[in-house]
Amino acid sequence: MADLELAVAPMHRICKKAGAERVSEAAAKELAKALEEIGIKIAKEALDFAMHAGRKTVKAEDIEIASKKVMGK
Repeated sequence: MADLELAVAPMHRICKKAGAERVSEAAAKELAKALEEIGIKIAKEALDFAMHAGRKTVKAEDIEIASKKVMGK
């Protein structure tokens, strides 16, 4: 498994916030991997929006629009 950018401990907390009593290390790592993949898709989409607007800087609005597009909302 490639090195993850996201720490595993917050993944345990996210699962527990969702109602899980116990979370395996493998499950936490898999969640981190999935969230990282989604995050990269959103970041790439946001970069496209920024570039289209003639900016090099990705703004919060770019992320917001990109996340809605990627997540289908």
